[in-house]
This record gives sequence, C-alpha cells and structure tokens, in this order.
Amino acid sequence: MVFKQQTCSVLVVSATGKFTDVLNQLLSESEYAPVTYASSVAAARRLLLDRVYDFVIINAPLSDEIGTKLAIDVCRSNNMVALLLVKHDIVEETNAKVVPYGVFTLSKPTAPQALVQGLQWMRSARERLRGFEKKSASMDEKMEEIRLVNRAKWLLIEKLTMTESDAHRYIEKQAMDQCVSRREIAKGIIQTYT
Repeated sequence: MVFKQQTCSVLVVSATGKFTDVLNQLLSESEYAPVTYASSVAAARRLLLDRVYDFVIINAPLSDEIGTKLAIDVCRSNNMVALLLVKHDIVEETNAKVVPYGVFTLSKPTAPQALVQGLQWMRSARERLRGFEKKSASMDEKMEEIRLVNRAKWLLIEKLTMTESDAHRYIEKQAMDQCVSRREIAKGIIQTYT
C-alpha cells in the first residue's frame, strides 16, 4: 500500500529572518501549506487562538521568552506536533524538559538535512495523531448511537409497555428491514414519542 501524503499546515515562530529563509526553501508548497510566520511567542499564541496547525516550529530564543513553554502548550492542548530548535549547549537540558510532552528538539546551528529529518519525524508523529483522531471520532459516534438507541428503547418501554429485550429486538429488526442504521430508527422513535 502506498502512503498518500497529506499537506501539513505549519506555524514557524522565529525572531530571525535568516532561519525563516532557510526553512522556506525546505517547505515545499505541495507538502506544507499554508506556512504562517510569527516573530514572538505572543504573536504565535494569537495565531493559535484562530487556527490549529499540524506543525509548530520554534527557533529559540524568542524576544519575549525562550519558547519551551509554547512548545509544551502546543503539544499538550491540541493534536499538533512541535519542533524546538535550541543552542547546542542547552539542548540536552531542554530536551529533558520537553520530551515528556512529545516535543522534538534539535540543536543549533542545524544543517538543512537535519531540518529535513526533523520534518520527516514530525510528519510521522502527525500521521499517528491523525489515526488517533479517527479512532476517537469513531468511538464518539458509537457512544452517541448507543445513547440514542437507549433513549429510544426507554421511550418504547414507557409508551408501548414493551420489555427492554422486546424494545431492543424491535429497533434491531426495524433497522434490518429498512436497511438503515439503528441510529436512524432510534431518531425516528424519539421524534415520534417526544
């Protein structure tokens, strides 16, 4: 099976134009779009209020703080992946602080090939998160269906004096006979009796 690569949205947080120029060359529009830039943590936080990004790349330090708290908050609050670039003399210390939250770290100065490798790691992590998102959505839908069916069963018990097993069989049979989901039958029962 061939993996179909999705386009990833990127927020780059950097106080230096030189870093953004290098990164711009590595982020092809076919793989990374849109790419948004912020020059401070405060500006990045404002952008994050309006939109969720797939990747957040932070070139530390920034004018208003180092950027580790932003990286941690990004990974903690949403299904985003963060890459934090820090000076080589503090990379181990910083990595120890942020790795429990799933933040990737690279030391600076960084070769373009290392950045490409970091982007590949981020893509891999993001795809894994997408899988979790799909499973979570599926579970939420299933739970909602169970709630609707249970509500419909209790209405049948109350209004038509059915037993719980009779109400359950009735919903199942109606769904099979009409070739629709139990959810649809439950919605119809709820509309009829409420």
